[in-house]
Amino acid sequence: MPARVTASPVWLVLLLTCLTMTAFAANSLLARLAFQTTSIDAASFTVIRILSGAVTLSLIALAGRQPLKTGKTDWLSALLLFVYAAAFSFAYRHISTGAGALVLFAAAQLLMIGYGLWRGERTSITGLILALGGLVLFLSPGAAAPSLSAALLMALAGFAWGGFSLLGKQGDSPVVGTALSFILTLPLALLLLAVQYRSLSLDVAGGLYALLSGSLASGVGYALWYWVRVRMAAITAGAVQLSVPVLSAIFGAVVLRETVSLQEAISALVVLAGIALVIRQERR
Repeated sequence: MPARVTASPVWLVLLLTCLTMTAFAANSLLARLAFQTTSIDAASFTVIRILSGAVTLSLIALAGRQPLKTGKTDWLSALLLFVYAAAFSFAYRHISTGAGALVLFAAAQLLMIGYGLWRGERTSITGLILALGGLVLFLSPGAAAPSLSAALLMALAGFAWGGFSLLGKQGDSPVVGTALSFILTLPLALLLLAVQYRSLSLDVAGGLYALLSGSLASGVGYALWYWVRVRMAAITAGAVQLSVPVLSAIFGAVVLRETVSLQEAISALVVLAGIALVIRQERR
């Protein structure tokens, strides 16, 4: 049986929601910092992130006296988590912080929207067209367009994350389920290291960024999100995630001096507006 949700002060839910969205955006920033300012390779970043995330989430689950028991979909969840984490790392070698977050977020949301349509759920066709059109505009060839290969990798990461999120909704304890997925992903992460052994490169700063990404931005961030998600309306839970690509772009501009072109800004707003319409229709 799912645990009973207790009432919490509004200010606490708001504060933890802001911290959670900041943690999600920090994942993108930490990856870009690692690949732009250090010599760490994508495979090493992925493995350190997964390992530190597994340890952090396991400690959180054990602290809450939640036993780690495997379920029917745990191995599939682990595979999707691995695809997300690996594609995320390799994509962020060649795509800006905000652009990567937008493609990741849009792909994940569109997959979940498509799943809902397949199940017969109603949605805003206008919003769906806006989201898809904005994404096409964002990725259209031009001086400001991100690398197509990096964008496709990030889209793959988004689809995998969307599938992982859909499977996670079926469990009674999301923290336990996510902890198990991180643990079961470790063999795949080690296999990635073996495949990429000729390209491995590690330094202290890059390893630290990967550690922070896995333990704080992912592990603690996911645990906080599961706590606040059940204490807000469905439309609110979807809408607050619209802030993640915006925060990521701001972090990239402030910390890494990344620029945002007019085309990128307009297309990003169109994508987010379309997804917001879909979320609004879903709530109705």
